[in-house]
Amino acid sequence: MYKDLREFLAKLEEQGQLVRIKEEVDPEPNIGAAGRAASNLKNGPAIMFEKVRGYKNPVVTNVHGSWANHALMMGMDKDTPVKDQFHELCRRWDKYPVPAKRVETSPVKKNIVTENINLFDIISLYRINTYDAGFFLSKACIVSRDPEDPTNYGKQNLGTYRIQVKGKDKLGIQALPFHDIGIHLSKADALNKPVPVAICLGCDPITTFMASTPIKYDQSEFDYVGALYNGTPMEITKAPTLDLDIPAGCEIVIEGYIEPRTRECEGPFGEFPGSYSGARLQAVVKVTAVSYRDNPIFENLYLGIPWSEIDYLMALNTSVPLFKMLQESFPEVQAVNAMYTHGIGVVVSTGVRFGGFGKTVAMRLLTTPHGLAYNKVIIVVDDFVDPFNLEQVMWAMTTRVDPIKDVAIIPNCPGMPLDPSSNPPGMHNKLIIDATTPKAPEKVTRETELLTAPAGAKIWEDTIAKLWKQVK
Repeated sequence: MYKDLREFLAKLEEQGQLVRIKEEVDPEPNIGAAGRAASNLKNGPAIMFEKVRGYKNPVVTNVHGSWANHALMMGMDKDTPVKDQFHELCRRWDKYPVPAKRVETSPVKKNIVTENINLFDIISLYRINTYDAGFFLSKACIVSRDPEDPTNYGKQNLGTYRIQVKGKDKLGIQALPFHDIGIHLSKADALNKPVPVAICLGCDPITTFMASTPIKYDQSEFDYVGALYNGTPMEITKAPTLDLDIPAGCEIVIEGYIEPRTRECEGPFGEFPGSYSGARLQAVVKVTAVSYRDNPIFENLYLGIPWSEIDYLMALNTSVPLFKMLQESFPEVQAVNAMYTHGIGVVVSTGVRFGGFGKTVAMRLLTTPHGLAYNKVIIVVDDFVDPFNLEQVMWAMTTRVDPIKDVAIIPNCPGMPLDPSSNPPGMHNKLIIDATTPKAPEKVTRETELLTAPAGAKIWEDTIAKLWKQVK
């Protein structure tokens, strides 16, 4: 496992997946532009800016921004195919829970500021996209507790939500109603109590991965980190000034309170659907303390038209929990590909038990905690179709879909307000495309026999691959 971000950066550098920019650069537009550029490269590297004009500390971006980096995060070979990474994640997923290990000391407690707080003295802030309303923390891991059950470890949430820096000790946070922190906030508003939060920056890669993973409300992200580290517990420690657990290896922790019943204008911000989100009334955080390691590294990510780092970060951590939830109801489900725009588009591969089964699987998907708001376009394919191979998915679409009977629209459902097609924002019309082979009692007008590969194709595949490697 990686105990912290620095260990992972060392591994990326060892594997040729980290580029250091040693000369001093202006923060804008350079850091955002480099994040976009790295995402445009096949298996693009992380980018470390060692000297940022006007600031004291370095910035790193695109840490999760390629399948090579994603594989290295899991301790796998950097050339591991996406489908293999998915199945390895599924295997480790079942190790949950692996209880976190509590430690007293942590490098992040080395420097603690509780008076005259100025975030600009510690964090090398910059606009990610040109027309952002200001500086945003796009890769923070935020810890909060359920105000009605504050001692419940499982209901303590570790999540990733966008944060706008609104002043030297003031932040805006987007806490949507279907997010766990949104549930915490709604309960706190009802009680007229503040919500204590610890905003952790620069965590180890699996912790950041889990913070943006949709799991059940009372499941612990910390205990999932240990599972995804293949059974090695993650280390957590108490926040320096609040009764919250934080990753012991993080670079920076900002502590404070979400003010109850207070909303201020936040945004616009260049969001993961590839467009600006507009400005909305969002919650406000009053910062009460900032703690940090010596020479802290500010980790942030670029968001833009896919694919960018956020798509790699949220690809399989969206796919795997949806797959596990579907399998609880339908063991015929083989895999789920929810890599497209955080699951707004989903491909499900499943065996078909009876007529209409594909639509049934899709409707179950729409009742999962993540699917009810995010999933909008669902394509269901047979179990012999690889949902991660879009050529095969398109083959299924073009040879299995009768538009009159296999396409369904479900109007007026919950939706993701950041999706520019949601109308009004926060409402979706859902689309289900059943691209499975018809099965009784559905009317089957003709039998279809699939082609199989000629004998010896796999042997020839291996032979050609070896010869090809020699000539490259």
